[in-house]
Amino acid sequence: MPDQTRAQNLQSEHEIRPDTQSLTHNQDDPSANASSGVDYTPHPDRSVPMSPENEKILKSITALYSGSASREDMEVYAPECIYDDPWSYCDTRYKVAGQWYGIPKIMTQSQTLATETLVSNPREIIYKQTQQYTPRTPLPNKLVAKPVDSLITLTLDEQTGKIKYHKDMWNQKDYSHRGLGKVLKELNGDFLTGVTRPEGDL
Repeated sequence: MPDQTRAQNLQSEHEIRPDTQSLTHNQDDPSANASSGVDYTPHPDRSVPMSPENEKILKSITALYSGSASREDMEVYAPECIYDDPWSYCDTRYKVAGQWYGIPKIMTQSQTLATETLVSNPREIIYKQTQQYTPRTPLPNKLVAKPVDSLITLTLDEQTGKIKYHKDMWNQKDYSHRGLGKVLKELNGDFLTGVTRPEGDL
């Protein structure tokens, strides 16, 4: 299980709770918004400019989403960092690697179809992403491939440029960090390292 003091400190210092409606509401085409008023579908032509440093970070992150399972790509994370998505909560780079190294094991393919950068500065990168996941099953890929739109927030250490908090939201509701759901996410974050076995010195 996560070191609760470390995780709490990382959360309090680095977690960003994005205003999903103001960031993603589609004013040009309101019909594209979900009932909650958010639109997580990327529009790449609307992306804001990025520095070369942030472009490199985003390139590594999309590579990890696409199954690179690369130590070099993992180096964009600080050794102590949080990864937070609907299924997992991790509080070290080693545990985060456990998530990413699992992609090639459970997916035939994971492909980043589109991104749209909403915010990019030395402190944070917020972007929309469409990721298509194709799990390993006996069924034809076209029957099981599933695209997922999400809003991803990367909080950066301004001194090192490393990621301190990675949040992947699949709907407009932010994470509460309470109750059974949080416990199950922590257990998943711990369990996968034993299956995917990332390098111990990450």
